[in-house]
Amino acid sequence: MTAYQPPGDPRRDGYDAVVLAGGAARRLGGADKPAVRVGGRALLDRVLAACADADTTVVVAGARPTARPVVWAREEPPGAGPVAALEAGLRRTRAADAVVLSADLPFLTERTVRRLLDALRASGAEGAVLTDPEGRDQPLVAAYRTAALRRELVRLTTEHAGLTGLPLRRLVAGLDLTRISDPVASFDCDTWDDIATARSRIREHGHVLDEWISAVKDELGIDLDVDTGVLLDLARDAAHGVARPAAPLTTFLVGYAAAQAKGGPEAVAEAARKAAALALRWADEDTAEDRPGAG
Repeated sequence: MTAYQPPGDPRRDGYDAVVLAGGAARRLGGADKPAVRVGGRALLDRVLAACADADTTVVVAGARPTARPVVWAREEPPGAGPVAALEAGLRRTRAADAVVLSADLPFLTERTVRRLLDALRASGAEGAVLTDPEGRDQPLVAAYRTAALRRELVRLTTEHAGLTGLPLRRLVAGLDLTRISDPVASFDCDTWDDIATARSRIREHGHVLDEWISAVKDELGIDLDVDTGVLLDLARDAAHGVARPAAPLTTFLVGYAAAQAKGGPEAVAEAARKAAALALRWADEDTAEDRPGAG
């Protein structure tokens, strides 16, 4: 194996993401785990959504269709293990900080990724690692200084004449780490029971609406964050003040109007405000007394 050589001139702003999506998935009977769907979306796509603002996202695995463009990499030889896979992904990054993730995290969010980066930068440590409910480090849900990772990769390559088969703990053992806890985001899917648990959880009342909206946006290629509460209030007003079928039709027309205006969340909010006001005026006419000037 060729000795590891770090690239020069890393950027100091933003961050890159390296997602490890290989592995044999033996506990899933050899299934293609990154492609397993939870809430209608492949596990890999759910992780990619959580690091969507990365400058560069590298996925270490065989290339496949994904919800957004990524850079593909492959460890040599294929199946050489997580340290070799991380090295292959890191070669294609340039930022000073990198988020390193596995591809089986159904509940990872942008907020958790940002917490990891904030903890890394505020602490001055070389890595910020998520811990699971038992307090164990999850080195594949973490943010690292890329210079520190490259230093340790050089050390391991020298000590072991390569990286094949090395466990990830050998790499992170030489890093100064800080830790944050997030029992939900650290949940990973190693077995079919884990998959079933994840699928059940996102259908719970407190999660299903957000999960559905995220899935629809991914499916339609929409990158737009709007105030869902405003739209739900509008739907309620239209259903109660006009007629039940008016709710979905009105929210559709609001979206269409915002698109016609080539606007973002503000355009949606303004169109929803106007439609809600109209629905309330419509409802008021049913309660106003039938005399001049009433209502």
